[in-house]
Amino acid sequence: MNSCRMPTSFPDSEKIVLTHQAQDQKSDQSSFDDALLHSIEKLPPSRRKSKVELLVEAFETVIPRKIYEVFLSFRGEDTRASFTSYLYDFLQNDGVNVFMDDHSLQRGDHISTSLLHAIELSQISIIVFSINYADSRWCMDELVKIMECRRTIGQVVLPVFYNVDPSEVRHQTGEFGKAFQSMLNKTSEEEDKLLKWRDALRDAASLAGFVVLNSKNEREDIKNIVGKVTLLLDKTELFIADNPVGVESRVQDTIQLLNIQQLNDVLLLGMWGMGGAGKTTIAKAIYNKIGRDFEGRSFLANVRETWERTSGQVSLQEQLLFDIFKETTTKIQSIESGKMILKDRLSHKRILLILDDVNDLDQLNALCGNRKWFGSGSRIIITTRDKHICRGNRVDKVYIMKEMDEKESIELFSWHAFKQASPRKDFAGISRKIVHYSGGLPLALEVLGSYLFEREVTYWKSVLEKLKIIPNDQVQRKLKISYDGLNDDTVKEIFLDIACFLIGLDRNDVILILNGCGLFAEIGISVLVERSLVTVDDKNKLGMHDLLRDMGREIIREKSPKEPEERSRLWFHDDVVGVLSERIGTKAVEGLALNLPIASSKCFSTKAFKKMKRLRLLQLGGVQLDGDFEYLSRNLRWLCWNGFPLTCIPSNFYQGNLVSIELVNSNIRLVWKETQRLEMLKILNLSHSHYLTQTPDFSNMPNLEKLLLIDCPRLSEVSNSIGDLNKVLLINLEDCTSLRSLPKRIYKLKSLKTLILSGCLMIDKLEEDLEQMESLTTLIANNTAITRVPFSIVKSKSIGYISLCGYEGFSRDVFPSIIWSWMSPTNNLPSQFPTSSVMSSLVPLDVPHSSSHELSSISKYLPSLRSLWVECSSELQLSHDAAIILDALYAKNYKELESTATTSQVSRNSLKSIFIQMGNSCQVANVLKEKILQNMTVNGHGDYFLPSDSYPDWLSFNCDSSSVIFEVPQVEGHNLKSLMCIAYSSTPENITSDGLRNMMVKNYTKSTIQLYKREALVSFEDEEGQRVVSSIEPGNKVEVVVVFGKGFIVKNTTVYLVYDEPIGEVEQCQALEENSIVCSGDENEYSVRRNSPQMELIDENIGTASCCGLIKYSFRQWITGFMCRLVECWGKSTLP
Repeated sequence: MNSCRMPTSFPDSEKIVLTHQAQDQKSDQSSFDDALLHSIEKLPPSRRKSKVELLVEAFETVIPRKIYEVFLSFRGEDTRASFTSYLYDFLQNDGVNVFMDDHSLQRGDHISTSLLHAIELSQISIIVFSINYADSRWCMDELVKIMECRRTIGQVVLPVFYNVDPSEVRHQTGEFGKAFQSMLNKTSEEEDKLLKWRDALRDAASLAGFVVLNSKNEREDIKNIVGKVTLLLDKTELFIADNPVGVESRVQDTIQLLNIQQLNDVLLLGMWGMGGAGKTTIAKAIYNKIGRDFEGRSFLANVRETWERTSGQVSLQEQLLFDIFKETTTKIQSIESGKMILKDRLSHKRILLILDDVNDLDQLNALCGNRKWFGSGSRIIITTRDKHICRGNRVDKVYIMKEMDEKESIELFSWHAFKQASPRKDFAGISRKIVHYSGGLPLALEVLGSYLFEREVTYWKSVLEKLKIIPNDQVQRKLKISYDGLNDDTVKEIFLDIACFLIGLDRNDVILILNGCGLFAEIGISVLVERSLVTVDDKNKLGMHDLLRDMGREIIREKSPKEPEERSRLWFHDDVVGVLSERIGTKAVEGLALNLPIASSKCFSTKAFKKMKRLRLLQLGGVQLDGDFEYLSRNLRWLCWNGFPLTCIPSNFYQGNLVSIELVNSNIRLVWKETQRLEMLKILNLSHSHYLTQTPDFSNMPNLEKLLLIDCPRLSEVSNSIGDLNKVLLINLEDCTSLRSLPKRIYKLKSLKTLILSGCLMIDKLEEDLEQMESLTTLIANNTAITRVPFSIVKSKSIGYISLCGYEGFSRDVFPSIIWSWMSPTNNLPSQFPTSSVMSSLVPLDVPHSSSHELSSISKYLPSLRSLWVECSSELQLSHDAAIILDALYAKNYKELESTATTSQVSRNSLKSIFIQMGNSCQVANVLKEKILQNMTVNGHGDYFLPSDSYPDWLSFNCDSSSVIFEVPQVEGHNLKSLMCIAYSSTPENITSDGLRNMMVKNYTKSTIQLYKREALVSFEDEEGQRVVSSIEPGNKVEVVVVFGKGFIVKNTTVYLVYDEPIGEVEQCQALEENSIVCSGDENEYSVRRNSPQMELIDENIGTASCCGLIKYSFRQWITGFMCRLVECWGKSTLP
């Protein structure tokens, strides 16, 4: 047993230690009690009061909750060895933490202060009134203190009248009254004290409690008392499961989201998933695991069901109050008054509240109106099937229920079917089939496992076959709750259509088809997804749990279990074959699906459809129809016929209301001999029609949105009328191997978003008119005869993804490579191609693993590049490549000077300065920048003063030339955040520009070269500036070179490396809003807004003006302008 030694004095620093010992006392209650009493008794009498007061202060200040759950007050000589002793044992055995004074404590005339404190630190006080209870002054003082705690801190008081009548206690009569009078005769207390005793007796005896009067079964009485205490203490755990498979991992995941260590906020967590997924089970487990860490907890089960009952709404509010405060005196008259009561009483309590199965926002408003209703640190968990409940800021986080994996599913099923963790060997195969059918749904695994317990294999097989047609009733009822909760009949119709026919289809296609049926499908599908009835995967395909699918189909079947022809939808093979063979279809049928293997194809008469006037959805596969097609419903919206056997669509088949025609793997050669006006047609899919030679006339399909002609190997011609499809979004001609070209009018399609030509082996070019397809975002044309990317491709304002001529990826990644290929000397561009004349200054280019030969071959383009990043194989190659680049830059500058030399006049020189910053900005960088800008201006004597080093915030390196070489130092505890460069140059006064052309950063350690044009430095994207700085690491040998125009002489270059400060001392660095260039010189004609990426021009005589870089250019903005000029010039140069 661990010993606890109490200190003889209690400085503030030790109060915390003492309190932590008190919090840990549950591990060894008696040792703490002994140490507490022993330490107090050891103190000198003159100091005892002050020390106890300090102890009380320590507990009251720091301890967040009560130490004892029950304080027992009793008359020792009456009940210590009998009733009270048994009561104590029973409470202890039930896990209740009890404070019970024993005979070893020395007693005097006055109650011990330690006992008074023990009363204060208890949640419940049990007073065992016996005949001689009031004969003890000590007991009476305990009673007064207990009733005081009831009034002041809400302590629960539970009186037990042991062989004494409550009225005798209340009025101090009978034997109890005599004992009280006996005690009064032995004391000389003031009248005020006597009055307190009498009041305490009267008040305590008026409370509801237990009367044990001449009982013949005290054991039962004690059990009742313990049961009441357990209820009041909320000691009861919620039942989870006999075999909670997979529960613990999900509980831990959810608790992690709750972040219960954070005590200064209120957090609402939504748990969302389909019915039977285990939401309630997980919520119960969380309640049991962490509930006692809160000042109160409440689990409101089946909120949806209770809410619908008479007075159910108010009863939920009352249940919440009882769970937290353990009293039944508060009666709520209405929901609105209940809201006010809950808000008032819960606002100072740190509670755990679980609302199980919420399906209406009104329920949330009534039970947890907003976060202000609850004390700091409270956590509210809401389980729901409806994701809408978790929308917006109604909850802070959402836990999406995960289906059980195969291993978990088999284990859970086995516990119910075999009472062990795995199946018996002879049942292993069929067990897996049933587990697969259950789809990882705990409800189904438990129900089916229990149903099949101790059944023979033959019975299992019979059940499995039945489940394919009729789902288990118990599972069906549970799942159908979500369906019944759909308030809109159109949403129910959508659910049933999907369950029977549309699982696995593209969500957008289904919306088009069902909208054609007047069902407002976009809204409806969103509702079904929110209610966990339908899923949408990452490919936009609709999905549904198999059990939900079967539930929907059973809803239809049970309406006419004996007569399938009277059902609204037919999908089951035998039912459909029977209806078509016997020609007994009725107007009740709205949808029909029959898919047969090709080898087992069947032929039916079209007359079988004669009475199906309301047929909307028809899905056939491996089926032939013989007869007049006018018998088919004129209300058809969806025709999906895999293996369509005819060579063309019959002209007497009315198609005016069709939204989607899908004739995949058909025998069609010519789609229509006589075309109809198909106003409603949105989707035409003739893929894998191996005999199709030409497309239909598209002029009669004004609203077509999707055209799929995949793998039509004999298709050699696309009708020029394709240009009439003003609403088409997708054209897919993949693997049409005989198609040689596209009609010119296809490039006029303004709405087209996706064009797929992959596998069209005969198509050898795309026209420059491609730029007219102003909505085109995706172009995929792999494995074609196209050898050249059209120049207009990068002129497109919309293109987002491209796969063409070996280039594949997002346009921002692919376009630079395409441009590089145009610039390469291996590209046989015509000599008059005007690359250099229109090449913008904003072309970025990365050259990984370069060779000097490649760099030399494009040297004439280097001055035009926005940026250049070169990776070299060695420091020697770096020096060589850098020389090539600088030679090209200076040659360009020299030519520019020659062109203006004739107008220049000789004048005296002036000294100018320029400031460049790149990377991240932080407080230190801002301070340094301000200091530099204040001092960089050249005075009348040609002097300038820059800030010196300020380790560890910034370090400087300088040289009286156009470059600075330095080794990057290691600054302990700091990271490099920003690089600043200041250059001073001399130039004739008649030259008004600042002269800066480029900035080069050479990293000899990493063998890399970074080159940035002046415009790039001005209009840097954030990540570009960070890329420069992040590439520089401690120990790297780095050279910064500034390149000026001809006529400028660089006098000095200074580089500052700026580091961030330790976390906590300054605000954390944030990305630069701008990469700055500041220079001294003459006033320029441009101006900019504050906080824009900009270049400030500072002249010591004129003041400050701003120029350039108003717009932060993105690559797309540049490429559009560049290619416009490129193509325009190309067109002009090729005109006759």
